[in-house]
Amino acid sequence: METNKIKNLAFGARGALRREIAARIDAVLADASPERLDSPDKVCSLEKSIKERGSEEVVDSFAYTWFNRLCALRFMDAKGYTPAGVVTPKEGSSQPAILTDASQGVFDPEWRFDRNVRDRVTSILSGGISAGANPTESAYAVLLDAVCTQYAKSMPYLFDEVAASSLAMPSGLLSEDSILRRIVDDMDDDACESVEVLGWLYQFYISERKDDFFASNRKAAPDDIAPATQLFTPKWIVRYLVQNSLGRLWMLNNPHSNLAASMDYYIAPEGETEDFLRVHSPEELTLCDPACGSGHILVYAFDLLYDIYREEGYPKESIPELILTNNLFGMEIDNRAAEIAKFALEMKAREKDQDFFRRELDANVTVLESVTFDQDELVGTDLSHDINLLDAFAHMTECGSLFVPNGSDVEYVYDAIAKMKDASELFTDVTFAKLTKVKLILTALKRRFACIVANPPY
Repeated sequence: METNKIKNLAFGARGALRREIAARIDAVLADASPERLDSPDKVCSLEKSIKERGSEEVVDSFAYTWFNRLCALRFMDAKGYTPAGVVTPKEGSSQPAILTDASQGVFDPEWRFDRNVRDRVTSILSGGISAGANPTESAYAVLLDAVCTQYAKSMPYLFDEVAASSLAMPSGLLSEDSILRRIVDDMDDDACESVEVLGWLYQFYISERKDDFFASNRKAAPDDIAPATQLFTPKWIVRYLVQNSLGRLWMLNNPHSNLAASMDYYIAPEGETEDFLRVHSPEELTLCDPACGSGHILVYAFDLLYDIYREEGYPKESIPELILTNNLFGMEIDNRAAEIAKFALEMKAREKDQDFFRRELDANVTVLESVTFDQDELVGTDLSHDINLLDAFAHMTECGSLFVPNGSDVEYVYDAIAKMKDASELFTDVTFAKLTKVKLILTALKRRFACIVANPPY
């Protein structure tokens, strides 16, 4: 893949989107904004998010997620996974295909837009009361929001309101010099041939932060770790690692398999080998990348597993779901990279199964995020005395998958959750959510896998 266009697209995008989204949020939160009347719940949620996380972090997070959304939609358009181009124009047109169709009264039934969306778009385009100064832009914003709502069912980590508020949608997306136009032009069909394009985009997108950190010579803070350590593993290294771990394990258990013929970096063990893990079906071939980044290793492992399942005679349509449910697992301290890893795996599944989106299946990529508790939140539970565990979770974005929980850690968390369910104090809702998050992370960290494959420096 030619990365120069992708590099040019990502460079500068972060700053431009941050400015656009910051201005948009200021307008939405103004005292007399239309959004306060039309979408009070969303405005309240946005204000709460800013209060909890700070304005800078919210703007940076929303800017990235909107960039990722638009790039993801461009990828799906290019692969033919969308009923009509969401960001991509039809040939000979400059407007996204979904908007061109809507201007002609056409709404593909596969979108399953409700009557309210269709009527609102039609009203705006015909100059109705909510058309605003630019009816075309307003109608496209409604359509784009409706598309995100649809995909939030199958990919909530990228398209739901928690990931990035629809109120912070960048404006001016249809202008000639917009970020959307740049995405369509630079993410051409060749670039979208492989889903790894999203990983490259992310690496280039955060390169400014990475360069700033190394130029500063300062001690790394927790927020520096993810951008400073991102490293896109070259394809040949990925193949070598996966073929000589996952591939080798399958060959040791199935010496007559034809899989070796398709593994160009596979090194067959010399002599008789008796000391290896016994697996009896492809469903037992579990693989984890404990620092998965944007999922480059997991994506190739998907291809290898697909070949194994096919060789064993599994029906094509059932294989993608089996792989994402049983075989592939990732962990990552950077939630943005984890978004891409999930998306990449789900695009691999969609490539093989055209009904995959309807299955609403989430790839097994766990974000290892920090969780802290106030002094009085865990009173009356054994967990309050588990200093090592509480300290590890307070620094989870620093230690990540290096932390190894013990059996009592899990017991203490389950016990605390049970006690919170029986409690009546209002603050326990927040505490319960934190404990649930801890439980999910501990479950991922304690799981055993047939193969662990990671980028060599980690």
